[in-house]
Order: sequence, then C-alpha cells, then structure tokens
Amino acid sequence: MYEGFLPTTKKEMDELGIDQFDFIYITGDAYVDHPSFGAAIVTRLIENMGYTVGIISQPDWHTDKDFRRFGAPKYAFLVTAGNIDSMVAHYTAAKRKRSDDAYTAGGVAGKRPDRAVIVYCQKLREYFGDIPIAIGGLEASLRRFAHYDYWDDAVRPSVLVDSGADILMYGMGEHQIQEICPRLAAGESIRNMTDIRGICYLTEPVNTPIGAAQCPSFEQVRDSKTEYAKAVKIQYDWQDEVYGKTIIQRHGKMMLVQTPPAYSLTTEELDHIYSLPYTRAIHPSYEALGGVPGIEEVRFSITHNRGCFGYCNFCSIALHQGRRITVRSVESVLKEAERITQMPDFKGYIHDVGGPTADFRRPSCDKQITKGLCMGKKCLAPTPCPALKVDHTEYLSMLRKIRKVKGVKKVFIRSGIRYDYLIEDKDDEFMRELIMHHVSGQLKVAPEHCSAVVLDKMGKPHIEAYKRFQKRFYEITKGMGKEQYLVPYLMSSHPGSTLNEAIDLAVFLKENKIRPEQVQDFYPTPGTISTAMFYTELDPYTMEKVYVPKTPKEKAMQRALLQYFRPQNREIVLEALKAAGRRDLIGSSPKCLIEGDSHKQGNTPRKGGDKSWQNTSKTRKASSKQQERNTSSMRSKNSTFGNSQRNGKKNAPHGKKKH
Repeated sequence: MYEGFLPTTKKEMDELGIDQFDFIYITGDAYVDHPSFGAAIVTRLIENMGYTVGIISQPDWHTDKDFRRFGAPKYAFLVTAGNIDSMVAHYTAAKRKRSDDAYTAGGVAGKRPDRAVIVYCQKLREYFGDIPIAIGGLEASLRRFAHYDYWDDAVRPSVLVDSGADILMYGMGEHQIQEICPRLAAGESIRNMTDIRGICYLTEPVNTPIGAAQCPSFEQVRDSKTEYAKAVKIQYDWQDEVYGKTIIQRHGKMMLVQTPPAYSLTTEELDHIYSLPYTRAIHPSYEALGGVPGIEEVRFSITHNRGCFGYCNFCSIALHQGRRITVRSVESVLKEAERITQMPDFKGYIHDVGGPTADFRRPSCDKQITKGLCMGKKCLAPTPCPALKVDHTEYLSMLRKIRKVKGVKKVFIRSGIRYDYLIEDKDDEFMRELIMHHVSGQLKVAPEHCSAVVLDKMGKPHIEAYKRFQKRFYEITKGMGKEQYLVPYLMSSHPGSTLNEAIDLAVFLKENKIRPEQVQDFYPTPGTISTAMFYTELDPYTMEKVYVPKTPKEKAMQRALLQYFRPQNREIVLEALKAAGRRDLIGSSPKCLIEGDSHKQGNTPRKGGDKSWQNTSKTRKASSKQQERNTSSMRSKNSTFGNSQRNGKKNAPHGKKKH
C-alpha cells in the first residue's frame, strides 16, 4: 500500500489483510487526498469511524473490470460524479466538448462518462444486483428534483430515479454518512432510513410524509414552464435547516421525498473533519502521468468557512452548501497552516484562506441563528438588509496570526471577497490590511454586470456598491504607494440581458477604462434559479416574463461587446450596435466603442486606456480555461461528496462553493 493513502487496488487491499471492504467509494475524479476534494473527506471520515473503505477512481465504464476490482462491499457502494457536475466538466457553455479535465491525471479528458452518477449506478446494478447504493456530490445534489438539463434541452427526472440508487445525500454530506454507515453495519435496511435529514428517497405515494411542501410533479414541470417555475420557488423557499420542510415531488407512480436539510456542522465538527490525516497530495500512481491539475490551486490553501448568504441566483451554493455561515476555529486553521509549512515543496506562500466567500466569518444577522435565513429575501441585494451585521474582526485577527506562523512569507486571499459586504464595514482596518498584505497585485471581485435589470435577475447588488468599493480600493492603494488592480468577473447573456443591457455594460467598461481579457457566458447548470429563468423565461419569485438571450448569434454579440476593443470583434460589435440603434457609439469621438466603417480599428488601446488591464492580461489569459469552469471560489465550494459550481465555472476545488 502507498504510505498514508487509502487503498485503491486489489494488491493494496491484500497487503492490508482485508478480505472485504465495508464500503466502496466510486468517484469520477482522480483520487486526491486533500480536504478540498469530496472523496478525501468522505473516505477519511468513514475510516475514522472504524470502517474499511476502498476507492475506485474513474472506473472504465465500458467493462466490468474496475467495478469488480474489490468485489462487493459488506454494506454499500457510495457513488459520486466528482467535484463538479460531469456535464459541466465535459462541455463548455457553448456545448462544445472540452479538451482537458482539471480533475484527471495529466489533465486529459474522457476518463468519466457523461452523467457519471447514472452510468456508475446502472453498472453497479448490472454487476451486483440489489446491493445498497447511496449517491452524493454536486451532480446528485443539484439534480435531486426534476430539473432542466441544458445539454438535452429538456426536463429530466430526479437523478435518483434515473440512477436506480437507494438514497441520495444532498449537501455536504458528513452528517448523513455518519448516520447511514453505522445503521447499515447494524443490519438496518437502507430503504428504512427515511428519517435522516439531508437525503432524498423514493416511496409509494401512500407512504408520503404528512405536512410536506408539494412541488408540481415531474410530468407537470416537464410539460409546463409555469409549473416548473413554481416548483423551483418551493424548492428554494424550504431549503433552510431551521424552518425547512420535507419537500415532495411525484414521479410517475412513485413519490420523491426530500427530508429537511442536514444541520450545518458545528465549529467543533468542522475542526474534526479538517484534522483527519490527509496527505494533501495526489495519489502517487498519477505522478508519472503529470499529476492532477485541480490540486495546484488548493495545495497550499486553507478553507476556513462554509456557506454563503450572498445567495446569487446563478450559483449552486444555496441549494447545495446552504446560506448559513459555519466556521472552523482559529486554532484549527493555524494548525493547518503549520502543517502546510512542513510540506517539502512549500515555498512560504499560502495561496488562500477562504471558502465560498473569503470574508464571511459570522451570520449576516443574529436572528437567523434561531429563526433561519429570511425566505425569498437576500442579505445583500439589491441593497444591504438593515439587519446586516458586518464584522471582519475575527477574520482579520486570524490572518494576522497566520502571517506570524514560522515559515509563512505571505498569505493571499484568492477565493473571492464580497466587495458589497466589505464596503459596508465602517472600519477601514480590514480593507487596509487586505490591500497591504493579502493581494498579489490583483484582487478578483464579481460585479458581473452594471445593469440594474440584469443584476436584479442575478440576485446581485446594484453597480453603485461596486463603484464605491472601486473608489475606496484605489484611494487606499494609491495612499500606500502600491500598484494593484481590481480584476472584475463579468458575465454575458444572463437572463434579463437584452442587447441594450450588454451595450450599457460595454459603455461602463469603457468609461471605467476596464478591458477584460476573459468573459464568462452564462452557463445554465442544473438546479439554479437563473437556470430556471433561462428555461422558463419566467422569474420564479414574481412569475414575470424575463428576456433570455438564447440564439448563438445574440450570445456572440453580447460576449463581443464586453471585449469591444478587440480587432477581431469589430464587425460583430458594429452589427450589434446597428441592430440596437446605437449608432451614437460608432465613430471617432471618445465616447464611441468602435470607429466607423471608414476607419480601421487598431490593436493599440486608445490613449488614456487602462494600463492596469495591460498588466493583468497574461494572468487572465492563462486562467481563462479554468475560470470558465468556475473560479469564483473560489468561489470554490467544498462538498464532502463534491464541489459547488458558480454558473458552471469550475471552482477551484477548495472548500468553497462545495459540499
């Protein structure tokens, strides 16, 4: 056996003297023993509970060889697609096949099937019959109800129906796995475990729990976009661990039952999870293949929190990880920092101390601790709630202590600061120290758009909040004599964005001398409110019509407008401006986006253009592929069974937008 890693081969199983594993964990990702990867957390937790567990990573689904590697487990198979949805891993927002995969050795594509959870479970049923199967991770979690599937352009039933699994664990999963494992070991049938929070199961309608919130059925949401929108609102309204209800949705002759969300882990429980003996490395068998790219961003990063009350409509965190903020103790974080300094290839730089949102260390208000988070409302958008409490004291203190750890030269924050939260802090102390100590030349923030119409559909604060933050950031930066810049994330073609809104954004970028090197098209990933808008052309919370750019031509126009300055975009930008009747933006005056037909657009930025974006272009280009799969997180979220997605961009695996 490779020292420190859990067994992945029959040879390692034999060397350990194990005749039959208690549990076998199947994942669509390469095996990385790091707490930013769901497989590591779940399997280490099972091991810590005293059970044996074998890992089958990226099995070849064309044959039974890998699935039969260990034989049948004593109690159950546990199945996940990996850190992100397999379809997001395999296809771009334009539905083009990706040529690489950050969660596979060597970064090569093609090592997991499309809809991996379904394929893996069907193979297990074929080879092992009626053996208990539990599914989890982001793919299972966000597809737990009937859902619109962008790649099929159709509504699919719950993944629990299609996969044939017995139980679906949604969310982060630690509490569920700690209940399911001992009950299976005690001889209880997995089909009787209907009292566990944070799971979905199928039952006959006669056994439906009393008092549940009922969604329109699969057949109804498949056939009616209005019913689909109604279902999404019900599903989001009751996803709160304090007041959340059981939610039911009929699928043919069976009833899908989602029990209320599992309770968030306490600080003590999180500390325990992160104290397990992770090697923080890829499995040695991958070294000759070039390693696993997904670990690079998080190898020297620390996750200190979970949850996000930002609640953006295009993000999966609310439905997967939850809005409630839970945190590790400062002592636990410091111990991890000390462990990192002992790693042989550590050069003194901690890349991130974050989570879904780096600077959330406390609930947004005191009420939510006992009453839950407000149904149908957002803490920060469109303007901050009057009850919002902004406090960076503990986070700042923790960062100061990490900076003092022996061997640490610099501590960066890369997973995403909520600028709209930070700018509400009446004390500049954290912002000053952030700029002085924790920015590596660029600070990534996410205004996403400038149009109030679009931002309202995104569930984001209006652009005035970003303008205030931008002004203060550069004031402090200049006062310190530093040359640092903001790198804003921008999204094109989100529901609500007409061509006029895209033009307004282009004008905003020009006025603010911002020249983004990479832009993210809206990606309709399973389960989000924005995806519901994309499919139904309705706002689930108002039932008002929403404009949705869907044609490749219009989406290309909107994307090009955000990079109007590129010579290769000139013709399509010209076409867009003419189509929108905005000839006032065509010409040679300073306000114009492009020159007229009699002029040739040059490649050199107009005099007075933002030099900061010239400085950041190389970094933006290098990160563009990874960002399209989701870099907000980190906005990256860590899920015991898998990561979270922000608009289909693949989040860096770390504890962010995951469980």
